Amino acid sequence: MDILKRAIVIVIGSALVAIGLNVFIVPFGLLEGGAVGISLIFHYLTGAKVGFTFLLVSIPIFLVAWIFYRPFFFNGIHGMLLSSFIIDLVSPLQTIGKELVTSPLVAAVCGGIVIGMGVGIMLRLDISIGGTDLLGQMIARKLKVNPGLMIFVIDIFIVTFGSFVILTVQLTLSLATIFCVGLTTSLLVSGADKAQDDVSLK
Repeated sequence: MDILKRAIVIVIGSALVAIGLNVFIVPFGLLEGGAVGISLIFHYLTGAKVGFTFLLVSIPIFLVAWIFYRPFFFNGIHGMLLSSFIIDLVSPLQTIGKELVTSPLVAAVCGGIVIGMGVGIMLRLDISIGGTDLLGQMIARKLKVNPGLMIFVIDIFIVTFGSFVILTVQLTLSLATIFCVGLTTSLLVSGADKAQDDVSLK
């Protein structure tokens, strides 16, 4: 039953990430953090598929995780594979996104919240989609710093770099996206931790 629960959460979480990207982020040329953000930069520059590029970017990081931090590898590999597949599968939703949302600010906030929901419900079961988030976790463990802070720093760097490479990207709106992703993720994860604490006290 635990395996089934994890499988359902991975599917739902990956679908939310894919919907957030294709409905809100890509139609407005916005950026997200992490390996997804790198994939978006390649997509805007070359037209490459976001999910496939995300898979390619993540492979070296997962190889490092396999060698040095194997638990991180197993906690992220399934989310990464399914997310990359669903992101490209639902890419036709980009057309709907252009018709559904007219404000770039609304797109940035809604996209961040939906993606954060997907990431958050997976992290509640210690599942991640890997990418640079996985890299951030490994660096944080090595340096003995807060992993959330390390991931946030990496995300800001990627979004800032992308805004210089792609002049049409609005840095402020993209930063708003990663802020909403981080906030939503934190609320979901901290909510799960509080619920577990309440149960343990009963």
